[in-house]
Amino acid sequence: MRPLIMITNDDGVGAKGLQALVSVARNIGDVVVMAPSKNSSGLAHSFTGGQPLRVNIISEEKDCKVYSCEGTPVDCVKICEQFFCERRPNIVLSGINHGSNASINVLYSGTMGAVMEASANGLNAIGFSLLDHDEDADFTLSLPFVRIIIEAVLKKSLPDGVSLNVNIPVVSDGVIKGIRLCRESRACWKDSYVKRIDPQGRPYYWLTGRFECNDNGDDTDQGALENGYVSVVPTTTDYTAYKEFDIIRNDYGELF
Repeated sequence: MRPLIMITNDDGVGAKGLQALVSVARNIGDVVVMAPSKNSSGLAHSFTGGQPLRVNIISEEKDCKVYSCEGTPVDCVKICEQFFCERRPNIVLSGINHGSNASINVLYSGTMGAVMEASANGLNAIGFSLLDHDEDADFTLSLPFVRIIIEAVLKKSLPDGVSLNVNIPVVSDGVIKGIRLCRESRACWKDSYVKRIDPQGRPYYWLTGRFECNDNGDDTDQGALENGYVSVVPTTTDYTAYKEFDIIRNDYGELF
């Protein structure tokens, strides 16, 4: 029996990156797509409560069924598994995102929010992102690496509670050098808001900002991407800082 592959994203059901991911997955297994009906970037692990969610049929072929959901990427995973998968998926894929989800971006990413939701429910899950925000980005070079990683996870499976955050560079010479297992770079967004006035004379605020990273060593995702490698970061929903237990106990012992 062919594996069952669930696919979602945060750029919306019409995104070119989603179509690219589906094209790879259909060569590996049977596919069920449940993607947001509109762009849902930056929604992280949010879900919808207090209002109905509607699902629309896009297409229903024998080996590939495509639906859109009026909710978040996390909603898509929850609803798809419960109502639209005839059996438990062997793997959940999210992407291919238009733009980076490396480093601190994983916290904000709707792409990775869906992956974390699937992983928290015991499913193998991978998020894919290409470092190109263009709606018409070229995913051609990324697809062989996407397939290799999907097939490896289907064969070996992932540890319980662990998913993969995969980012793919855009290379000027047309050559991606390979794949690196990395840690997440320590970085941040220096956000700021610009105050503007609308035509009715009312003030509003527009988010701007810049990405700052001084942690781009060879073992980091940013370092790998800057040197033309696909970065793979094992990611977990457990935010506990285990290595810092002794430091916290020594510094704040009177609290415990």
